[in-house]
Formats: sequence, C-alpha cells, structure tokens
Amino acid sequence: MTTIIKNRQAVADDYTLLTLAEGDAADTVALPAGPLLVPLAVWQARQAELQSRGTLVGVWLAAGEGPEAIAGDLAALPVVGVHFPKFVDGRGYSTARLLRERYAYQGEIRALGDVLHDQLFLMARCGFDAFALKEGKDVAKAVAAFETFKNPYQAAVDQPQPLFRRRAA
Repeated sequence: MTTIIKNRQAVADDYTLLTLAEGDAADTVALPAGPLLVPLAVWQARQAELQSRGTLVGVWLAAGEGPEAIAGDLAALPVVGVHFPKFVDGRGYSTARLLRERYAYQGEIRALGDVLHDQLFLMARCGFDAFALKEGKDVAKAVAAFETFKNPYQAAVDQPQPLFRRRAA
C-alpha cells in the first residue's frame, strides 16, 4: 500500500489511483474494487456507475482541467486530486485555491504527480491537505517541511489574514 501525507502526517493511502493508458477508453476501462480516484474523463463517462458501487470515489484533474468541470458534483466527492505533470507547472495551485475559495469545497484536495517536499508548505497554503509524493521521495523528510516557516506574511487559504493584521489584532 502506498504512503501519502494527509493532514501533515504519513498515512496509508486507501484509494487506488486509476490512470488511462494509451488506447484505454474512459467508458470501458476496468474499474478495480475498493475506493478509487479516477480521471475526470472516467467520472464524466461513468458517474452513475461509479456512484452506485458503494465505495468511495474521488476525481483527479489533469493540469489543464479546471474545477468548474466538477463544480456541481463536489458534494458527492470526498477527495479531489490535482495532478502536477512537472514540479514547475503551477496551474494546480490555482485549482486548489478555486476549489477552496470559489466552490467552498471542504473535502480532501490531494496533490498528485511530480510533488516534491519543498513545495508542500505553499501547496498547503493554497488549500491542499493531502500529498502523494513523487516516487522515491522520503515521506518523513517531507512531513518535516511543514515546519520550515512559522509566520507567513501573506494571506492565503490556510490563513486569511496577512501578518500585519494579525499583529494589529
């Protein structure tokens, strides 16, 4: 079983991440048993089937897919994954902020793909609360990354007041 970081702790991942291989079709790909994290295309093609399975189902968004595609379904989704194809691709940060701020999503937002420990603090500030690190990375070292900064200056999802307002209060 894979280990992820959730709420700043290393935990076992209950979800199976479903990906579409070359030639796989969203409407015919085999669905493994148990909790699933499926690509947006599979969710859109098989939503009724996925919801009737009786197991947890989440959706993951590719870098070019925005949260507006699942806005109406967020209440039914316990987890939304956001895929980072490369660590330098920052679109996922905006996706997490939109999910939290515009759509008031309260479920788990999980960073997937090329996720490195030095990104975790900023990802958490944008609304991520779970992280599937890039394969081969040290989870224990990554958990320690959350303690790098104690008092961020800027306002963000995790702290809506900037430091100068917190100090004035």
